[in-house]
Amino acid sequence: MKILAIETSCDDTCIAIINIKESKEKSIFSILANIVKTQTIHNAYGGVFPMMAKREHIKNIKPAYEQAMKKAKNSKIDAIAVTVGPGLEPALWVGITFAEELSKKLTVPIISVNHMKGHILSVLVNKNKIFTYDNKTLQFPILSLLVSGGHTELVISNNLNKYKIIGQTRDDAVGEAFDKVARMLELPYPGGPAISKLAEKERKNITSRSIKKNNGASKEIFSQKNIHTEKSNIPSEPKFPRPMIYSKDYDFSFSGLKTAVLYYIRDLTAQAGNGPLTEDIKSKIACEFEDACIEVLVSKTLRAIEQYKAKTLIVGGGVSANTYLQKILKARVKKVDSKIKVYFPVKGLSTDNALMIAIAGYFQYKNKKFHKKQKKIKAIGNLSL
Repeated sequence: MKILAIETSCDDTCIAIINIKESKEKSIFSILANIVKTQTIHNAYGGVFPMMAKREHIKNIKPAYEQAMKKAKNSKIDAIAVTVGPGLEPALWVGITFAEELSKKLTVPIISVNHMKGHILSVLVNKNKIFTYDNKTLQFPILSLLVSGGHTELVISNNLNKYKIIGQTRDDAVGEAFDKVARMLELPYPGGPAISKLAEKERKNITSRSIKKNNGASKEIFSQKNIHTEKSNIPSEPKFPRPMIYSKDYDFSFSGLKTAVLYYIRDLTAQAGNGPLTEDIKSKIACEFEDACIEVLVSKTLRAIEQYKAKTLIVGGGVSANTYLQKILKARVKKVDSKIKVYFPVKGLSTDNALMIAIAGYFQYKNKKFHKKQKKIKAIGNLSL
């Protein structure tokens, strides 16, 4: 069977087409098309504007569909999978409306897909255009750490169609915190890659020279026109909190961490004559901030693995592309139990894409979980797993 998938939950207009061949032992997936049209228009504003995103989706969705169908050689479509939430509702409606019109035209059923379920199943894709799934591919229970601009969740599941959230952020998502701190440091949007680049630079500096934290002669961290920083009571080596790292639950909070960075920058610049930060101090702030985020994520994830006796760990969402998170999490999980499999999406599939929606749609279709014609499909911005 062939599934066409539509993903418009945020600022990427995505269409994918997959072909699935089934046998008693396994399912073989072939990627026929995977189109992503990214809206760069939001970069200048440091965030995504819902109505602007909607307008861009309307402009991009038909060309994306035509491009996908051309790549798939106008294959006959058997079902349409579409993201219905969570996400920006104006953006979601564009994909849903297009799916409904296409469903009527092609006389095929629609599968309503949860965006976060797509992120979990994105790890099934390898670097090839063909990949397989059987009962041995993933070992249950599966613990999923979902980290993106809108979500930070820990999810446990015993099959691919049923999920339970055991912890989530109480305020800002970790990806949102990265973006906001990047804005404080006058870095480009999206903030995650920019902060990680500076953080990695600082880690290399740490290994190449001896640093006495909060002691000894402080470096000049502002431009020459500013007052001397050695008179400041603010340490040049930032130290930020690890919010909720010791709480007994699996919830997260990144708002306080973001505020700690804001106050640190405010106090430092005030005592240094309100001049701009140098690249050196920006790197230090970025490194300490990233360390704080990842320490919390890793700590909670490891505790959840042990409590729920997880045999597989999946990390999905945009922040899963963070190479430092990958490095630390893999190493720490290996120390807990070397038999636990850890999966991250291949490059290009950590951010939004329709391929993951197509895969999620397939597993729902197998369980006869497709949309009933008499019911209206709704965009649900805060849809939960």
